[in-house]
Amino acid sequence: MPGACGIACEVCMIREKGVCRGCAPGTDAEAQAMLEWLKGIGLGCRVLDCAIKNQVDYCLRCHNLPCDLLYQAEHPYSKGFLDMFKVIKEVLKK
Repeated sequence: MPGACGIACEVCMIREKGVCRGCAPGTDAEAQAMLEWLKGIGLGCRVLDCAIKNQVDYCLRCHNLPCDLLYQAEHPYSKGFLDMFKVIKEVLKK
């Protein structure tokens, strides 16, 4: 299952190595528990926290994408991807 950021945990080497147990969409019943687990191991996730607070399952479905949080985090998406998404949203408005 993809995490709130949209990355497929199933293909992530960090999960494959057993460091992470995977994530959850921001609207999933397990999302808050996942966020607390991440904080407990010293990682946290501002993206998952934002998705929970804004009741959005995935960043790519959020009306605020691209947002300052993702631009500042510089992961999981590059600035180039976020800029491209801005252009796509503008084209779709027309």
